[in-house]
Amino acid sequence: MTNILVTGANGQVGSELQFLARNHSDWQFQFTDHTQLDITDEQAVRTYFAKNKVDYCINCAAYTAVDKAESEPDRAEAINVQGVVHLAKACQQHDAQLLHISTDYVYDNAINRPLREDDPTDPKSVYARTKLAGDLEALQHNERSIVLRTSWVYSSFGHNFVKTMIRLGKERDQLGIVFDQIGTPTYARSLADAILHVISQLSIEKSTMQRGVFHYSNEGVCSWYDFASAIFELKKIDVNVLPILSKAYPTPAARPTFSVLDKSKIKEVFGVDIPHWRADLKACLEALLSPVES
Repeated sequence: MTNILVTGANGQVGSELQFLARNHSDWQFQFTDHTQLDITDEQAVRTYFAKNKVDYCINCAAYTAVDKAESEPDRAEAINVQGVVHLAKACQQHDAQLLHISTDYVYDNAINRPLREDDPTDPKSVYARTKLAGDLEALQHNERSIVLRTSWVYSSFGHNFVKTMIRLGKERDQLGIVFDQIGTPTYARSLADAILHVISQLSIEKSTMQRGVFHYSNEGVCSWYDFASAIFELKKIDVNVLPILSKAYPTPAARPTFSVLDKSKIKEVFGVDIPHWRADLKACLEALLSPVES
């Protein structure tokens, strides 16, 4: 029996992993949130691993309040860096493999082509700096760590851009959405499914050689303006969407201007199939109609 620990299990990706777990009855899942396992508490992490068999740890726990992190750097550091250190060390000690979810925010945005895993990093915010530091700690302290960098995550669970746009589109006649930030939306369910596919491949091959940084986002490219327009189109919400520059909507933390991820590596190494973002957006909107997913 394969034992999989999921930290931060009530977030978007964690919730999707819980949803998909029903399809993997041959695996034993342990879903924890911060009340059940505080990853910032080193002793708590050590105790948990000592008491529970863990073969794979999927770390969905993160401080993701990008703007708030600018005023709470210590909290962001505790979760995004020290928490990862504690998990990586525990995984190393107990012969478990860490799969750590990270972000497109870590890269140098001056590269005007799809970003590869070995491209230069240049984090521009507290959130980005702590996430990059966590990535490096994961790789340093667990020889089998896999860091999965993703972008623009949304889901039928929790709070996210898709749900916000649906609400605002119904409340207002006109919305201004930035069009000079380019990337790719990622449906958390597809990301969760890809993570489980990676684990299934690792379990089959019994290989300790697959480690390092991998990218996963949906296929395709768009701006936030394009993304919002697609949401309104599919939901048949009549609202006037205006393209605006980022400088017209200033935020405490800088956002990437270009963060399209090259997914060649994860497709080649693990055989992951990746849907287009519009297809997955449609799937998510359909999932939102289900009473079990909200």
